Amino acid sequence: MKVVLQRVSQASVSVEGEVVGQIEAGFLALVGIGHADDESVVSWMAEKTAVLRVFEDDAGKMNRSVIDIGGSVLAVSQFTLYGDCRKGRRPAFTDAADPAIAKRLYELYVEKLKGQGIGVETGVFAADMKVALVNDGPVTMLLER
Repeated sequence: MKVVLQRVSQASVSVEGEVVGQIEAGFLALVGIGHADDESVVSWMAEKTAVLRVFEDDAGKMNRSVIDIGGSVLAVSQFTLYGDCRKGRRPAFTDAADPAIAKRLYELYVEKLKGQGIGVETGVFAADMKVALVNDGPVTMLLER
């Protein structure tokens, strides 16, 4: 599983010109599921997302989590995180999970975040989405498991 976390002051995702998910301060989480991922990996990733201290405290240090700031997560599925560009001119997606499995594990990631009291908005799985964000910092972290 790969999750790109971008610390944002606001973010939204639209499908066919309609906003389907929108947050203020928190994380835009681009979520990729690999064929070897399972529920334990998803649980670890959701926990890491919830407690990762990359938000500033009163002293300006990255010392607070998304929970600490009362922030939200906009979770957007993105199988292209598993695009292997090492050979040729077109990415290979052989390490990405089958869509049915990926959808189930993506939805589990969302539910695990909600279970920690985090407000979560989402895109639409497998849709052509347009994502807008204001990256705060910028701060971008890559979580892999």
